[in-house]
Amino acid sequence: MQIECDDAGVHYELSDFFSFFVPGYRWMPAFKNKMWNGKINLYNTRNHTLYAGLVPYVQEFAEARDATVEFEDNAQYGRMDSEVLIDETQLMEFVRGLSLHAHTERIEPRDYQIDAVLKALRTNRALLLSPTASGKSLIIYILIRWFLAHSEGKVLLVVPTTSLVEQMYTDFADYSSHDESWDNANTCHRIYSGKEKIDIRQRVIITTWQSIYKMPASWFEPYRMVIGDEAHNFKAKSLAKIMESLRDAKYRIGTTGTLDGTQTHKLVLEGLFGPVYKVTTTKELMDRDQLSALEISVLLLKYDDDLCQASKKFTYQEELDWLVKHEARNRFIRNLAIAQNGNTLILYNYVEKHGKPLYDAIKAKLEANGSICL
Repeated sequence: MQIECDDAGVHYELSDFFSFFVPGYRWMPAFKNKMWNGKINLYNTRNHTLYAGLVPYVQEFAEARDATVEFEDNAQYGRMDSEVLIDETQLMEFVRGLSLHAHTERIEPRDYQIDAVLKALRTNRALLLSPTASGKSLIIYILIRWFLAHSEGKVLLVVPTTSLVEQMYTDFADYSSHDESWDNANTCHRIYSGKEKIDIRQRVIITTWQSIYKMPASWFEPYRMVIGDEAHNFKAKSLAKIMESLRDAKYRIGTTGTLDGTQTHKLVLEGLFGPVYKVTTTKELMDRDQLSALEISVLLLKYDDDLCQASKKFTYQEELDWLVKHEARNRFIRNLAIAQNGNTLILYNYVEKHGKPLYDAIKAKLEANGSICL
């Protein structure tokens, strides 16, 4: 969006309002070499532009200064302060016509999934915050089906990994297994290493962001809807390049199970997609018995003061090496694992210097106790 204002100084105030230090900037080479001040500036003071998903923050900025905001209509996107009138009954009738199935059994979308679809379609842009096992792929499938039935152009579904490309493609085939109007192979095309990127006839393209972020702007012209799944995993600069190339994409929807808690990360994603909309939470899903109940116990290990003081001089890698080789720590992990009932999962990063020693220690202890370690 482009911002016009009577007072030229307001542009600089907006620039300051939308400037944030990047987490960990003090240790980045560009900052250390005094080539960068450590900040991300979301407002462009040269051409007075800002990501359109940040409209609510512009309104907040204006209200704090007793200023008024006026929105101009746009032929492609409409007014930024208005919503498209999509009736929930109309959407439910459309969804019933999709004959949704999962593993050959008929399914009905949950109420929060329908609410998420309505929110995204009515505003054209949204960042849907929805946890694991909340059915994000079904939300995405319904959004795509609605778009294909009511709009022209193509859909770009961007995911962070090759495995997610295949998972989405398989999920769509599963949902549409009893829908004769949908042909998965003729509707969806997958892009990752070695796959065709040019002259694609299908209307839905499922791709990793790594496969397309270097494509020229002309490649993105046919797309009128973009959906970024697991958007928090995208590299910020690459995601921004993709989204800025999609100039004609009216629908811009991101999905994520988590935000990293930093204001910069949240605002970049909101700017590119739209305001955060909380679809549901893990607690709500457990309360509905749609997820197994979860209990987390935290054990915090404390070390002697002299060890803590000595570790202050370590580099990051030295500290990691010190931790994974710490005899008392590994002995505690061994004893804790053996003391548990049922199955116990132990996760580690370093196979040779941590995983194998833990395995050997647990095995030796069990054999000494007359037990068997498989």
